[in-house]
Amino acid sequence: MQEWANQLCENRQFGSKMTDSKYFTTTKKGEIFELKAELNSDKKEKKKEAVKKVIASMTVGKDVSALFPDVVNCMQTDNLELKKLVYLYLMNYAKSQPDMAIMAVNTFVKDCEDPNPLIRALAVRTMGCIRVDKITEYLCEPLRKCLKDEDPYVRKTAAVCVAKLHDINAQLVEDQGFLDTLKDLISDSNPMVVANAVAALSEIAESHPNSNLMDLNPQTINKLLTALNECTEWGQIFILDCLANYTPRDDRESQSICERVTPRLSHANSAVVLSAVKVLMKFMEMLPKDLDYYGTLLKKLAPPLVTLLSAEPELQYVALRNINLIVQRRPEILKHEMKVFFVKYNDPIYVKLEKLDIMIRLASQANIAQVLAELKEYATEVDVDFVRKAVRAIGRCAIKVEQSAERCVSTLLDLIQTKVNYVVQEAIVVIKDIFRKYPNKYESVIATLCENLDSLDEPEARAAMIWIVGEYAERIDNADELLESFLEGFHDESTQVQLQLLTAIVKLFLKKPTETQELVQQVLSLATQDSDNPDLRDRGYIYWRLLSTDPVAAKEPPSAFVEGSRGVQHKRLPGSTESESPDTASAAAVSDAPPAVIPSQGDLLGDLLNLDLTPPTTTGPPPPASSGMQMGAMDLLGGGLDSLLGGDLGGSPAIGAGFGAPPAAMPASFSAPVSGGLDDLFDLGGGVGMPMGAYSAPKTVWLPALKAKGLEISGTFARRSGVIQMEMTLTNKAMSVMTDFAIQFNRNSFGLAPAGPLQVLTPLSPNQSIEVTLPLNTVGPVMKMEPLNNLQVAVKNNIDVFYFSCQYPISMLFVEDGKMERQVFLATWKDIPNDSEAQFQIKDCHLNAASNKLQGSNIFTIAKRTVDGQDMLYQSMKLTNGIWVLTEMRVQAGNPVYTVKKCVYIYIANMVDRI
Repeated sequence: MQEWANQLCENRQFGSKMTDSKYFTTTKKGEIFELKAELNSDKKEKKKEAVKKVIASMTVGKDVSALFPDVVNCMQTDNLELKKLVYLYLMNYAKSQPDMAIMAVNTFVKDCEDPNPLIRALAVRTMGCIRVDKITEYLCEPLRKCLKDEDPYVRKTAAVCVAKLHDINAQLVEDQGFLDTLKDLISDSNPMVVANAVAALSEIAESHPNSNLMDLNPQTINKLLTALNECTEWGQIFILDCLANYTPRDDRESQSICERVTPRLSHANSAVVLSAVKVLMKFMEMLPKDLDYYGTLLKKLAPPLVTLLSAEPELQYVALRNINLIVQRRPEILKHEMKVFFVKYNDPIYVKLEKLDIMIRLASQANIAQVLAELKEYATEVDVDFVRKAVRAIGRCAIKVEQSAERCVSTLLDLIQTKVNYVVQEAIVVIKDIFRKYPNKYESVIATLCENLDSLDEPEARAAMIWIVGEYAERIDNADELLESFLEGFHDESTQVQLQLLTAIVKLFLKKPTETQELVQQVLSLATQDSDNPDLRDRGYIYWRLLSTDPVAAKEPPSAFVEGSRGVQHKRLPGSTESESPDTASAAAVSDAPPAVIPSQGDLLGDLLNLDLTPPTTTGPPPPASSGMQMGAMDLLGGGLDSLLGGDLGGSPAIGAGFGAPPAAMPASFSAPVSGGLDDLFDLGGGVGMPMGAYSAPKTVWLPALKAKGLEISGTFARRSGVIQMEMTLTNKAMSVMTDFAIQFNRNSFGLAPAGPLQVLTPLSPNQSIEVTLPLNTVGPVMKMEPLNNLQVAVKNNIDVFYFSCQYPISMLFVEDGKMERQVFLATWKDIPNDSEAQFQIKDCHLNAASNKLQGSNIFTIAKRTVDGQDMLYQSMKLTNGIWVLTEMRVQAGNPVYTVKKCVYIYIANMVDRI
């Protein structure tokens, strides 16, 4: 439209006093009425002038849709200029006036049979651009005729029209056989028709990747290569891109195609050159490297790529991005052209950075001296970001070309001597990487690095320096003093520095244990007790337990105290019992084989108990537990439930000691856990376990993409730190971007509702997935569902609203204050009626550290007793709506079958329903 407006604004007659700009300056009142009268005038010139005014008004944003019938009446004319203007108007307003656009169909059909090929092409092109379903069905017959028109201009226009029609109604195009006709046009005698047919088929294939539209064979390829020499530059690009998708049969065919494509490398259009390079790069894979032509082709590829770098900066950048990919695959093409990638002072920063990256990729032992001299020069420029990149580039060269490492280190030391703060800091970061690549080789520079310790203020540089001090602590006399200086402001440092400082001091302790014991205790205390950062705290706990258990073993493999080491996971944590699984601290509630379906109300305990962990390997007796730590559940009911039913509650020493305190005299069985016994099973050895979260089932697909227009939702439920969470993965399998997400729950049994909006902060692009955690509360409206734990969800985005249902595990609703007092438990147990009891068995389950696991899911063991060789366990749990659940579990030693009796008691507290 803008193009037409520009044409209207041009002065078509240099000598005339009037220009087309007059159409944009009218300020008359009742303009629409006047235009309507002029459009219906009998004079052709006046009518043409009126249409120009209408187009001008449309161009500047005025609504002239009211003139639609009058403009359509002007289509019946032999004047080509007037017809173009009317067609332009139709393309703009047909979508908003589809019913009135039908009026123009007869004229379109008539114009498609006009003797003038320009009018025939104009008619079919306009019909293709009018995206109205009602008109497309009338387009088929004229389009079929134009595809077989005798004039090549009409045929090439019709070929593009097929692609536009396919975008509107793909099924119609296939039913009418237009795709087959389009394939036939590849064999057309006119090169432009061939190019447009290829372009149309490529566009259709791009939107339907599974369709085999471009059935390329040697005969078709030969026709395309023939047309390549005669069509326009854009036609050449379409054909070359199509050739790149062809796989030759053998190296002879590959060489033949390369020979016919090679002349395109000298084309003036950079897009043609890059398309030709893409084809040659692919077909070179088929050529034997010892072939003479292979070497010749490599030499021919370099000059056109170098020539592209003499264009304007924007084109240079595009060329450099492509060259970067090329040198990653075949650096030998440009290995002798290093100088063309040297940065110029007036290059934009994006060009400089791209050239810098290519220089590093082309660096080799033969040209490293030249590259280092250039990089050192760049490090003295005024652009701080570019200087940083240049210093980093020196380090990358050292790592890539081992023979140049010493020269690179020398260059970096020269840069450090400049005392420019940001240069020094980048150099230290780079030297750390060199130390890691070449250990024990360049330690002589450490003294120079330590001289600049006080000037470091960037987290990455401070972390790098700390790593160097910790790694080579045995070679630095005052390493403890240097690290202690960092420790003074530990909480003010960034997380990166804190983590590195913790690791460095632990390394120092392993190398100098007698001198740095206080220092390591101080950093471990800061990391574990005074820090809110979970990563820092977790690493501190791991180091603390590792050092407390076996410092010698920790020192042997360096990876034992490096982040990410799996060796640490098998160390027994100090203060824990042998009954604890090696992975209990990190994955206590994770099941190897989660149940296939969400457990029903009766199977809930079975699901929670069916947690299989590998039995631990005992390494020795555990240290005594501190009285201030959390105790395992002991036999606080003394002589068993029977004695309590008829005995005096106040006479039990265990009760007198208080529920949270250890008994005055601990039984001998607690000090030495017995493998396979109940004490071992429920971790009753008095040890202190790591706090564990509730079991969280693996994610399952809740909403398939086929039912949600490309949106797939998979998820699970978890309870973390007392908050119920809905953890979801949103995946966009559609072709359009998804935004504006929202979520809503239907009424449900426990009043579950979102505690906040669904936080999807960025648009979800095609083929992208995003993790979303939605906190939930239980203050929503209540309605009993079937099954009880069923949850109906509605998710909205910019495309539509989608509905699905899922089931949440009841264990998510167990609250943290579900540990019933012993006296209350006993009284409640006696009062439970028989009709509120249910009994079932758990088969083939192996329970280790079960007490901790159950407590992680807020199922609390109140007491135990042994009767006739059976261990009986009593637990309590409390739901979010105040309902209490009491259980008795009977365990026969050596028998894999466990009997659980579940008793439900309705506690008068926020009761909303009865289970």
